[in-house]
Parts: sequence; structure tokens; C-alpha cells
Amino acid sequence: MSADVLGRWVPDRPKDVAAVFAKADFPWWIAGGYAIELAVGRELRAHGDLDVLVLRRDQALVRELLVDWDLYVADPPGQGELRPWRPVEVLRPPLHDIWCRRTPEAPWSVQLMLDEAEGTQWVSRRTPEIRRPIDQLGRTSETGIPYLAPEVQLFYKAKATRDKDETDFEAVLPLLDAPARAWLADAINVIAPDHPWLRRLLPVSRT
Repeated sequence: MSADVLGRWVPDRPKDVAAVFAKADFPWWIAGGYAIELAVGRELRAHGDLDVLVLRRDQALVRELLVDWDLYVADPPGQGELRPWRPVEVLRPPLHDIWCRRTPEAPWSVQLMLDEAEGTQWVSRRTPEIRRPIDQLGRTSETGIPYLAPEVQLFYKAKATRDKDETDFEAVLPLLDAPARAWLADAINVIAPDHPWLRRLLPVSRT
């Protein structure tokens, strides 16, 4: 998606998003590179956007919370095309990517990602075989900001790793305990059994 065509990005900071979502009565998590930084407790690199993960079943609540924002959905996903997210529209798979800005004249500042859930289980939108209890999906920073658990975020980054993903992996790997490493190794093994990260994780994998 080109900024020249779709508009420029000036991503919010996690604390800005936390202020917007302070009244949310549904779970949400900072995702992407900022989630890794919240886990390690320091800045690692520049960011082109800021991701927030919410459950698809809570999308009406999200829409209500951001009622005054300008919201667009990537449709079809990953093809560089956006269209308005209509106020009463229910987004169904494969639609999951929503660009958000405070006004039509403002830069894009938040990227909402919709993920799946069944009961108390989070279900990866990419691979339904990958699941986790929702109450174990994230962590909370020292300042009270919820963010995606680093092992879950690294699973999403493992599909097509870029230089920035390698930076994130190297920074957070020492902080992952044995269960987190094992979960990540097992999840990556489902989607990419030859992934180079597995050599760093397999000693504690359950596979």
C-alpha cells in the first residue's frame, strides 16, 4: 500500500492509543513492532505504523468507540486498496485490516487488525490450528498498556521475515521463557517447518 496513493502515516504512540481505548469494555492489544518494544522496555527502531489487535466479534464496540474517526478497510486485503468502513457494516473474513485517522484531513495513525476467537480461545486468522486462551494472548506494560505477547507477535512476523523482524526477534528472544519459546517453535513449525528461527527455539520445543 503506497503512501503516495493512500495518504501519509504519522503513527500514534502506544500511550496515545491507550488514552483513546481507556473506556474500551473489550480486550485489545498493541501489536506489531511496538508490542516487541513494550516487551523489552526500550525503543528498537523507527515505525511506519502502529498496530492494534482486537477480536472480530468486538468490531461493533470498536466502531462505536471510534465513531468520530475516519475508518477505511483494506478490501481486498493486501492489494493496496481501501474503502470506507460503513458504520453498520459487519466485516467478515478475509477482511481484517482497518486504517484509522482522526479526520479525513489527518494522517493515518492507527492500523486495526481483526483476529478470530471461539469461546475463550483466540484463533489465528492465518492458521486456525494455532490457538491460545484469550487471557494468555497478551501482557501489560508497567504503565498499564496491554500488548500482544511477544511469542504471538513473533509468530505473525515469522511468515515473511524482514530485517525489522529479525531485529525484533533478536531483541526479545532472551526474554522468552521456556513455555513461550516452545509455543512459538510449535506454532512456526506448523506454517514453516524449515524456518531459521526454529534452530534457536527447538531445544525447548514440544515437537
